[in-house]
Amino acid sequence: MNVLLLGSGGREHALSFTLAKSKLLSKLFVAPGNPGTAEFGENIQLDVKDHAAVIQFCRLMKIEFVVVGPEAPLVAGLVDDLEKAGIKAFGPSRAAAQLEGSKNFVKELCSDYTIPTAAYKSFTDVQGAKAYVMAQGAPIVVKYDGLMAGKGVTVAATVEEAFEAIDGLFASEPTARIVIEECLLGEEISFFCLSDGFNVIPFGSAQDHKRAYDGDTGPNTGGMGAYSPAPAFTPELQCRTLEEIIKPTVAAMQERNTPYKGVLFAGLMLTAAGPKLIEYNVRFGDPECQVLMMRLNSDLLDILMASADGQLEGTHVDLSDNCALTIVMAAKGYPGAYETGTEIKNTDAANALPNVKIFHAGTKKQGSNLVSNGGRVLNISAIAPTIAEARANAYEAAKIIDWSQGFYRKDIAWRALKD
Repeated sequence: MNVLLLGSGGREHALSFTLAKSKLLSKLFVAPGNPGTAEFGENIQLDVKDHAAVIQFCRLMKIEFVVVGPEAPLVAGLVDDLEKAGIKAFGPSRAAAQLEGSKNFVKELCSDYTIPTAAYKSFTDVQGAKAYVMAQGAPIVVKYDGLMAGKGVTVAATVEEAFEAIDGLFASEPTARIVIEECLLGEEISFFCLSDGFNVIPFGSAQDHKRAYDGDTGPNTGGMGAYSPAPAFTPELQCRTLEEIIKPTVAAMQERNTPYKGVLFAGLMLTAAGPKLIEYNVRFGDPECQVLMMRLNSDLLDILMASADGQLEGTHVDLSDNCALTIVMAAKGYPGAYETGTEIKNTDAANALPNVKIFHAGTKKQGSNLVSNGGRVLNISAIAPTIAEARANAYEAAKIIDWSQGFYRKDIAWRALKD
């Protein structure tokens, strides 16, 4: 069948790399894609915000299945519009995508269905928010209610930091809603599942690194590296998470007549009292997707279609027992101001190493040259029997890449290797 993949980042390069292996695939189109996705499909200049244009393209090219990579089109209801037009798509409806589109929605759902999460309160005014922070003390977490590309969360170590975050969010959007919640203590894990509205199957765990610099210092980012599986997430903890968090969420969404179809990405804190939900995302994480796709043995297109068709019962996601690790190479200055258009060399040489894959996240071609075109630019990924070996392979590849305007953390997977 002809398939359209929407998105332009490292996640979409990893998805195109995996979809291209499917026995069900005739041709893959990627909109807008990047120089990496061009290896596996045809890049198309298509405005994903223009749902009518996406539908028109699907009809023109006889697209039978659409895979939506990023969260914004899902929250905007693209899957609803595609399905109304008779085009099958992978991902949740607009109503179900509120699990990522609104932090407050998730917290209320957790409260209504006794799903373990951090204590919280939401606010639409500066004074009320600050009074709550004063009463609770620090550390405390300040979150923007809607989408902010992974950057709308501040883990404030002091009351002053929390005030600064509150002022910043309301200054950028005076009518904002913010959620303030307790700061959970423990180890943070990413857990992925697929749902077809009724059934849930696990898709593996990962651990990422949100802070920009070594030692988990510096500002929060969209993610500076990841590895899978997460050693701290034992089979017992996975079982508890499925029974106490994931399945009750899917049942709640079904009960509310907004069944959840797609990938459900739970950000968890493994606390002394057990796993607690930090947040939901309604798409594969980035860079977590890259390590999951490196490990996936199953036919990705087959299982994504089973999710869309309501036929996940009896389906199993086959992940390699090997470990995968990804290093994010970012532009100097990220997540603040950074330069684009700087030349990157030797990616082909790095990509030629055994068990290594270089995923493009923010690149473009300028003539015959590869140049930077974003904050997070390359994902150097490797797979090996152990996390230590995967890490060594990835850092060997990173050293080959010649990009003077780039930087990367030197301590990816330090938690897994600290002993």
